[in-house]
Amino acid sequence: MAGSVLVCGGAGYIGSHMARLLAENGYDVTVFDNLKTGYRAAVRWGRFVAGDLLDPAALKELFASKRFEVVFHFAGLISVAESVAQPAAYYRNNVEGTLNLLAAMQAAAVERIVFSSTAAVYGNPISDVIDESHPKAPINPYGWSKRMVEQILADYAAAYGLRSVCFRYFNAAGAHPDGTMGEAHDPETHLVPNALRVAQGELPELRVFGRDYGTPDGTCVRDYVHILDLCAAHLAAIDWMNQTPGASIFNLGSGSGFSILDVIRTVAAVTGKPVPHSFGERRAGDAATLVADSRLARERLGWKPAFADLASIVETAWRWQQNRAY
Repeated sequence: MAGSVLVCGGAGYIGSHMARLLAENGYDVTVFDNLKTGYRAAVRWGRFVAGDLLDPAALKELFASKRFEVVFHFAGLISVAESVAQPAAYYRNNVEGTLNLLAAMQAAAVERIVFSSTAAVYGNPISDVIDESHPKAPINPYGWSKRMVEQILADYAAAYGLRSVCFRYFNAAGAHPDGTMGEAHDPETHLVPNALRVAQGELPELRVFGRDYGTPDGTCVRDYVHILDLCAAHLAAIDWMNQTPGASIFNLGSGSGFSILDVIRTVAAVTGKPVPHSFGERRAGDAATLVADSRLARERLGWKPAFADLASIVETAWRWQQNRAY
């Protein structure tokens, strides 16, 4: 056994894939999740403990039950639009919840954490491709909540010697290639699964928010990275933290930008079905373009995405969409 790890939010989209990858690599996995947005059926690798990061007593009991070498923190609220409407919930869950987790880790002398951050910390980009040195100027509470945790982890590194890796995700997409697990948010707000639901006939049309951005076709441009490629970087972070003190931050993205209309065309090509869509007003908090420069992760972690193009990502998501188990 490679060691004992805790996956907070391990019943969710990214967390469940991470729990599986860790188990497949010999780790003893414990999943901690409140199941408000995750699925119990997605937890098939390791021990499951029901609980909430906003419950310090539950965290104390969790850390007393087993000695963890590394904590993976995926237990965040993730909707930009919802964060604009309900900032209190985002600061409570994403910031206060993380502080509770760090307090429990300190009490149990656990000194390594991998945190899910986001490209939303950059706000409106001032360059076509964004590296980690790009100014951090979030334009919504979701981005601010993640940026605050990044700062907290840096301060904990300086004061307490905590070792951490923050991954700034661009757009996580796709599903496990075997079709047994994938993206299942409720409500679903992400573009690829919603486009696939339209193609399958579950939804009548896809609503595109904004067609007047300063992009080639007027719709938002995003960088899509496959879920298993994200997880591979997290696995590499364990060795990185073992060798590297302090708080490290890496972008995770493909380095290629695709507009919403590009995604619609790719979904139509992969499924062989039309994707009817209409246009609405821009949503508050949406940046025009977010594309990653992930050279740092490639150079320092030896990370190389295995799913290099949008079509291969969409193909895995389509397999899951046709055979959804939860």
